[in-house]
Amino acid sequence: MKKIPSFTIDHLRLLRGVYVSRKDMVGGETVTTFDIRMKEPNREPVLSQGAIHTIEHLAATYLRNDPVWGPRIVYWGPMGCLTGNYLLVKGDWQSRDMLPVLRETFSFIASFEGEIPGAAPKDCGNWLLHDLPAARAEAEKYLHEVLEKAGEENLNYPE
Repeated sequence: MKKIPSFTIDHLRLLRGVYVSRKDMVGGETVTTFDIRMKEPNREPVLSQGAIHTIEHLAATYLRNDPVWGPRIVYWGPMGCLTGNYLLVKGDWQSRDMLPVLRETFSFIASFEGEIPGAAPKDCGNWLLHDLPAARAEAEKYLHEVLEKAGEENLNYPE
């Protein structure tokens, strides 16, 4: 069976960053999929399940409520490998285009206090699997170490 394109990226050289994973035509409109890579694969500990679940709830809520980006957001969700998230956005975008809204999103997560949106039994399939302190710490680390300092190596997949 032929490998899908995301399995052809050299994960041994992949850094934390924001990468265009693919672009698809859906109903005559481009949808851009971003790899929001928060951890270096196979080289550092992955995100804890509680942290990534909380990041999912907070990022999806923040992005879908953003007055500019909200109508463009198709999906935000965790990667099975727990090294990051996928963001699907209507339109033909580049990694650098996403940096401002991702900085705002991760700043929101890093400073979030209160009840996690959707973290109730009627709203979530595993409502007890949340870790706000870990999500805040991971968001702050990604914001300051990656999003605020992103270079080409954090915006383009390794060749």
